[in-house]
Amino acid sequence: MRDEFMRKLVALRDDLGVPLRVTSGFRCSTWNKNVSTTGESGPHTTGRAVDIAIAGVEVYDLVRHALAREMTGIGLRQHGPWAGRFIHLDDLHIPGGRPRIWTYP
Repeated sequence: MRDEFMRKLVALRDDLGVPLRVTSGFRCSTWNKNVSTTGESGPHTTGRAVDIAIAGVEVYDLVRHALAREMTGIGLRQHGPWAGRFIHLDDLHIPGGRPRIWTYP
């Protein structure tokens, strides 16, 4: 994981005052290709992306603080079983742009 990104995560955790349960961090390109639609070079392969298990009212606070901490990618999966809900966070700047916040199907 990249030091700068980890510092942002620690600051985000401090802002919220609760632990952040990371369910996915750095992925090698082979594993990312197997588990993600982003193929071999998705955000998790850069060391600047995580998925955090979170649901309920804490989601709003996490998103609000993530925006303030300059997270540029915020993916929300807040449907289905409670255990499968998460938020993706990254601080990548992707040429050509992408949505800053999106939802997963």
